[in-house]
Amino acid sequence: MPLTPHSGPLGRRGAAHLLRRATYGPTIQQIKAFSGLTAAQAIQQLYHQAIPDAPPPVDPDTNEPWVITGVTDPEKMEFQYQEYFKRWFIGQMMSTGVPAGQSLAYSAREKIVFFIHTVLTAIAEKIGSSRAMYYQNQLFRLYALDGVTSPVVPAAKLNFKELTKKISVDNAMLNLLDGTINIRGGNENYGRELLELYSIGRGLEGSDLSVNDPGDYFYYTEQDVQAAAKVFSGFQFDDQFAVIDPDTLLPRGKVRGSVTNASAHDNSSKQFSNRFGNAVIAPDPLLLNGTNATEESALDEISRLIDLVYQQDETAFHICRKIYRFFLYHEITETINTNIIQEMANTFRANNFRIQPVIEELLSSQHFYNNNTTPYADDAFGGIIKSPLDLMIGTYRFFGIQVPALATDAAGFYERTGMVIERVKTMGMDFYQPFDVAGYDAYHQYPIYHRSWITVNNLTNRYNFIFEFLPDLELYQFIRDNIDFAEASDARRLVIDLASFVLPQVNNLTFDTSVDESQQATVTSERLLYFLNKFLDIFDPDPEAAWTDRYTNQQGINTMEGQLHNLFNAMLQSPEYQLQ
Repeated sequence: MPLTPHSGPLGRRGAAHLLRRATYGPTIQQIKAFSGLTAAQAIQQLYHQAIPDAPPPVDPDTNEPWVITGVTDPEKMEFQYQEYFKRWFIGQMMSTGVPAGQSLAYSAREKIVFFIHTVLTAIAEKIGSSRAMYYQNQLFRLYALDGVTSPVVPAAKLNFKELTKKISVDNAMLNLLDGTINIRGGNENYGRELLELYSIGRGLEGSDLSVNDPGDYFYYTEQDVQAAAKVFSGFQFDDQFAVIDPDTLLPRGKVRGSVTNASAHDNSSKQFSNRFGNAVIAPDPLLLNGTNATEESALDEISRLIDLVYQQDETAFHICRKIYRFFLYHEITETINTNIIQEMANTFRANNFRIQPVIEELLSSQHFYNNNTTPYADDAFGGIIKSPLDLMIGTYRFFGIQVPALATDAAGFYERTGMVIERVKTMGMDFYQPFDVAGYDAYHQYPIYHRSWITVNNLTNRYNFIFEFLPDLELYQFIRDNIDFAEASDARRLVIDLASFVLPQVNNLTFDTSVDESQQATVTSERLLYFLNKFLDIFDPDPEAAWTDRYTNQQGINTMEGQLHNLFNAMLQSPEYQLQ
């Protein structure tokens, strides 16, 4: 049966939790707006409203979309265009230029685009083509919201299984995993990673999946890797981007030889192991040109192989575990695997392998909002360490910081989004340059997962980002615009109110130190007193009364500005703010 849905209004805590996980971060006003919604209503607003397409990146010196035209400046190097692409993608995550009413939905789509990127990874240095990276990114964007009608992709082809077929002949993936030199099955890189990383996987990490044969990986074998390599053989990178996929209308790789004679494709029968029911994939004689493989016959073999992989129950489990770890928490116990992941996998299969219905079901479930019965001890809230992207972009979005629009100030747009890329690298994320083809460690590396974001240097750089970011903000005006007057004029109520918007564990916030700690939120009374003392750390005889007087009468604005900077510095440089 489906996951039990969350009932009733989300409230401030639930709304903030949802928006931090499903998007790149909300403003205070957006949290307030979503607080009165049910989970189902919130999901409708995030995933079922019309949003604009992402405009293509342009060369800032010509304002031309080189990724479409192929026309580049002869004085520029390819790595510069790759940098433009990466900065452009950051701009999409920030919803740059998107109307305010569509910003959250746009951000929600881009969060799924990035999720797919963490599964079907890319390494810019190995791919070596900004155009290939852009078209792969656009491919992910086409398939991100696969639960709604696409103006491009036919309904029957709009699902993660079909995306797996498309990525198998995608130009960027061909370069990344040496598919372009896979002659008659001679290179097994993509076939191996497809099975191990991108589809069926090697089972629940930490569980006992021991096998006796070193060539047996429990859900597939070395024989299956070799057979898959033969199926995928014969394609190469198309540097002209002239071969267009009929379902997506995006460029893809081309066959070696010709459309009617795919001369580098292994045209033999491919024998799979008993893990796949001893299946055989042989070329369809009706699609051959005499005895020669054709582009159509090679693509048909790939399609049948992916169908075979998705017939295995573990494929749905593996992909749903990826979704769970990205949006909820890294630890998947046997109980969660048997109950929660099982139901997600059922939904995945029942919806023809679409991921959007699975994501929506998880994000609207009771499990997402409170996944055990101990108050404030569940991992749903404040359990994930923010990625560097979530930390930076979420902070920008919370304060309403905009970057220049690409259409009117491309140079300024790239300068500001480039600053994000430089910063996140100091925090441990080399954007579009993960260490290996498994992707960024935080999304796959058992058992540390998201804890890989935190080292001494990385944490210092996270705090330095906040320290250097805050001085440019007018925090007094920010409070006047966003916090209820009665709340803001009372120093203690302001601390509690602000904490409820910026920190994840915020139920039962109180300054009362007599309240039993088991009934307090993770942000205890002692922590609140610490924030209060940092906030009012000036030489007033009665600091709280002085704050109320200044705020009510709008006097001493410079003094209040300094106090608010102290408060925000204390909260945003806290360990709690590193969580979401």
